[in-house]
Amino acid sequence: MTDTSSTRPAEGEARAPRPSLLHRLMRHLPLVAPVLLWAVPCWVLLYTGQHWPRPVTPAGTVLFAAGLVGMPVAMARGHGRRQRDRAAIVGDTLLGAAWVLFTWSVLLGVLVRAALTLAGAGASQDRARVVTWAVLGVSAVLLAWGYAEARRVPRVRRLDVELPRLGAGLDGLRVALVTDTHYGPLDRARWSARVCERVNTLDADLVCHTGDIADGTAARRRAQAAPLGTVRAAHARVYVTGNHEYYSEAQGWVDLMDELGWEPLRNRHLLLERGGDTLVVAGVDDVTAGSSGLAGHRAHLAGALEGADPGLPVLLLAHQPKFVDRAAAAGVDLQLSGHTHGGQIWPFHHLVRLDQPALAGLSRHGTRTLLYTSRGTGFWGPPFRVFAPSEITLLVLRSPRPPASS
Repeated sequence: MTDTSSTRPAEGEARAPRPSLLHRLMRHLPLVAPVLLWAVPCWVLLYTGQHWPRPVTPAGTVLFAAGLVGMPVAMARGHGRRQRDRAAIVGDTLLGAAWVLFTWSVLLGVLVRAALTLAGAGASQDRARVVTWAVLGVSAVLLAWGYAEARRVPRVRRLDVELPRLGAGLDGLRVALVTDTHYGPLDRARWSARVCERVNTLDADLVCHTGDIADGTAARRRAQAAPLGTVRAAHARVYVTGNHEYYSEAQGWVDLMDELGWEPLRNRHLLLERGGDTLVVAGVDDVTAGSSGLAGHRAHLAGALEGADPGLPVLLLAHQPKFVDRAAAAGVDLQLSGHTHGGQIWPFHHLVRLDQPALAGLSRHGTRTLLYTSRGTGFWGPPFRVFAPSEITLLVLRSPRPPASS
């Protein structure tokens, strides 16, 4: 028997890539981020020359300190092992409010102060107070608007997508996409029913859900997900898992969607036929499935396309946009994804783009493959959407137009 405890990789053998600077920094983010989110607004609003009356500064400092301590405690209780929904609502709301305050404290604390200084407007104390009220006013408006945006039934976003290999018999095929519904601590059963009613007005041939149904187990969120059983489609309703299913007993969600009449496309495909032409509709588990420990759960594109005629066009459901590299290598025609939420609360979209190749909308990858990334139908965590509206998507697939006769 050979002792391998001290063996080194053979020459030429691939070594595990060294973590990038971004990934090393992300390890410390849970410790650093809460401090920055609360300390920066506290400093900008209270300690940059405002000279508030004596009770204001200490009282404000105590308020920010309470947020700094209360937010992670509430989130740990809400999203930890016991999953206390009320604590989750408090923690998530504080997180969203802190992010907005932090963002606009940084932006307005610099821009407004600089503009007032250049204009020579007022004394230093007056300029500092203008900045404070500007930050508080903008933040309050954006939080109120963002809450209304998050809670409303999404508008329908409609677009035509031409697929060169799509047969004429499938021209005009209507594909409805919902994703990232994230049923969670805030009970959204009525919202869910209204979303499904809106989907039913689209007269879709195919309805797709590309994952992140909920935050919590199927047993816990069943009432919110139940309206999905009322969705109608002329041909099929199909579903793939998202990363959040793997935080909450993914197999339970697969079983519930099957019970509600949706076909879980777990590394498999079905054939949609119309007018003598055929479309391959395939799906894969989320890219995080392989590390979930659940037997048989992994993203396996070759398995999803096994047995399909390689000459047929392929519509692929994959939760995360970054799967598109594999899809393009396999010659997939159109991939539908969610996951990004379009950033959800601006300017978080800049961080999303560090991890994903697309934020929202239609993009091309390689010579054949198109990717449509939805901004999501619901919201995760903080009940706010700021400059990232939710959507229900209707994609009308088009076959190539014949050349005009001369």
